[in-house]
Amino acid sequence: MAQYGAGGFEHMDGSRYLPISEHGLIGDLRTAALVATDGTIDWYCCPRFDAPSVFASLLDADRGGSFELSADVPTRTRQFYFPDTNVLITRFFAADGVAEIQDFMPVVDESREADRHRLIRRVVCVRGGLPFRAKVAPRFGYGTESHTVELGGGHAVFRSPSLSLALTATVPIETDGVDVSSHFKLLEGESAVFALDRVSADTGPRACPRWEAERQFEATVRFWRHWLSRSQYHGRWREMVHRSALVLKLLTYAPTGAIVAAPTTSLPEQIGGERNWDYRYVWVRDAAFCIYALLRLGFTSEAEAFMGFISEHGIMRGTKETGPLQIMYGIDGSCDLPEYELRHFEGYLGSAPVRVGNAATGQLQLDIYGALVDSVYLYDKWGQPISSDHWDEVGAVVDWLCDHWDQADEGIWETRSGRRNFVYSRLMCWVALERAIRMANRRGLPADLPRWQQSRDAIYRQIMARGWSAERGAFVQALDDHVLDASLLMMPMAKFISPTDPKWLSTLDALTTDLVSDSLVYRYDPAASPDGLRGSEGTFSICSFWYVEALARAGRLEEARLAFEKMLTYANHLGLFAEEIGPTGEQLGNFPQAFTHLSLISAAFNLDRALG
Repeated sequence: MAQYGAGGFEHMDGSRYLPISEHGLIGDLRTAALVATDGTIDWYCCPRFDAPSVFASLLDADRGGSFELSADVPTRTRQFYFPDTNVLITRFFAADGVAEIQDFMPVVDESREADRHRLIRRVVCVRGGLPFRAKVAPRFGYGTESHTVELGGGHAVFRSPSLSLALTATVPIETDGVDVSSHFKLLEGESAVFALDRVSADTGPRACPRWEAERQFEATVRFWRHWLSRSQYHGRWREMVHRSALVLKLLTYAPTGAIVAAPTTSLPEQIGGERNWDYRYVWVRDAAFCIYALLRLGFTSEAEAFMGFISEHGIMRGTKETGPLQIMYGIDGSCDLPEYELRHFEGYLGSAPVRVGNAATGQLQLDIYGALVDSVYLYDKWGQPISSDHWDEVGAVVDWLCDHWDQADEGIWETRSGRRNFVYSRLMCWVALERAIRMANRRGLPADLPRWQQSRDAIYRQIMARGWSAERGAFVQALDDHVLDASLLMMPMAKFISPTDPKWLSTLDALTTDLVSDSLVYRYDPAASPDGLRGSEGTFSICSFWYVEALARAGRLEEARLAFEKMLTYANHLGLFAEEIGPTGEQLGNFPQAFTHLSLISAAFNLDRALG
């Protein structure tokens, strides 16, 4: 059982931090919570993904705060998702009985109830009888704000300067003035309900009796199953593909249509290292790739909502010195995401700094133009034809790109070592122009086609002349360079080069030799290509799925299928992936990661098609 003592927070196995992979995710399309395999919620921000944390013992066992709930005797635990939903079940197996916690956040449309962000934890004893223990220890404002507790009427209200939460329970609760706890016993067939709500002047505490928890459970199950029923994927890896789709949907912010890269901040790419970033924002690239994956499965309304986000917040009409687009935005479309460190948090397993905000906002990354225009092209093709206003925005962006594609930038991997002439950035500029030309031709839309075609062809010739290294027998990371980069696995997927072109097959062999380790793919070698940061990192999971797709497109189906099946073994017990895989198979980086799940969907879809 998790407990706070003199030594801080400990999980039931005695560790202060469980592995990143030992978590499931629940959410309400506005925010999300991580639930550990021992029943502890150790990451939760309210009222939105990017709000300050309420529970963050994942990043600091002493100061972060948590919501513990578990059997008060030694147990074995197992977690699974209620089939085809984002309702999480954590089961406890003890000598005297079996019980489970059903964790979920109802998805509601009415704004007043949606503002509650109700988090329901229903404990059910299914065999025998078990004692339980709960402890709710919020630490508001990333653990910087003090709070009071008011107990009465079957609920407790935690009040801090920035946020108030109400805990209602169907079992007795008590407080020490800071935290709220409960000890209770359930016999077979009995249940207890805890509900945590945001409260304000408009939304006061509201009880959650057992019958209401049951009704909310059923409604939440119906919501997720109805959403998933729209999937058109019926291939070999249905369970993994659908779990990935459910993850991507959990990462959408319903009020605006934004899609966050991950629901967490500062989970390390190397334990003890400094590569810890805040991913609770909208990366243009990640969100555009998400749209591709969801459109592939038949989910057009998410693409429509994201197009609304782009249009409503004037994303393509930006006027910054670096161009119309910046690489990321807040979930409300905000442009300013200042980066700072939470120096009072020790970080996951001591991996400091813990960062909030992201300084990469000010970087120039030209590849995002290709990702965005490609997503508009796919939406226009598979969703709804884009509006005339939207086409005007696309045209203005492409006109800007004609003048600015031939410059150095920070690249897809957000290096902090200065700008370079990255080949992947050129590739995606080519994609932006090529897809815009296709749209103009297919729909007879107005465009300066001679200029667009001239720029497109100039990029192609430059990549072929200076992005190819005869010495390496491969396309390389930067112009006139010799270092390899896994982002180039996108070349055949972007339709820049035939997947069976001799130059591409030679590149694929070189990447396999230099960057692949038992199907896992490194982004690049920091020793050969310094990125301005200390330490190393794990293999990058999106690249591993890109590798599968590249093998499949090259006709190497046996290798592709084996690499894909191997990748699936690195998922956690729920089918979730972080950003990276460490040297011994551990999950590293923010979790779960949209990038990884969208590339799993794409790889499965295309491998299925190739296998027939």
